[in-house]
Amino acid sequence: MSIRAVVFDYGMVLSGPPDAASRAELLRITGMDEAAFEALYWVDRHAYDRGELSGIAFWRKFAHDAGLALDEAALNELNGWDARMWTTENPAMMRWQKRLREDGFMTAILSNMGDAVLASIEANLAWVNGFDVRIWSYQHGCAKPEAEIYRLLLRELATAPEETLFLDDKRVNVEAARRAGIRALEFASVEQLRQDLISAGLDRALPLPE
Repeated sequence: MSIRAVVFDYGMVLSGPPDAASRAELLRITGMDEAAFEALYWVDRHAYDRGELSGIAFWRKFAHDAGLALDEAALNELNGWDARMWTTENPAMMRWQKRLREDGFMTAILSNMGDAVLASIEANLAWVNGFDVRIWSYQHGCAKPEAEIYRLLLRELATAPEETLFLDDKRVNVEAARRAGIRALEFASVEQLRQDLISAGLDRALPLPE
């Protein structure tokens, strides 16, 4: 079967690298060194992405686990800077998505996403509305690499797995998509994506990103 839909992860695929100035603010407010901050930051991120924690609840638990005495103002500030840190763009991938739609392909976003980050994205990046399907994990109570979110994706697109191409920067998510029968590529850069599409023979079916 030919490809009918191309599905993009948001973070580090459609988005650019995390905003360095926002990250610096997170370190300033917490007073933590980068290694300690990074280790604790990811402990409850999956729960946040699944909607088990709101953004504020995530940072309240972070502060508790780090032994930080932070007031509500500081927690709100952390929540805001965290959201801004992920509100970035990858212009080359945005252009490719637009080209795919112009050529008649469906496009979708399948992203592990918490409430505060999504609010920032939707307030600042209008182009996210230009996808046929948008699945933000916290709204559905499941997150990659859980099988249910890939089943949800296929239901929303109404495509067969083999008609669906998925791009993600995390191998575990790519492997989970493949277990669901979805064609999937691990994204590292636009240049690597071009080569991977050619190697997979998909350059005959899809326009290549530039």
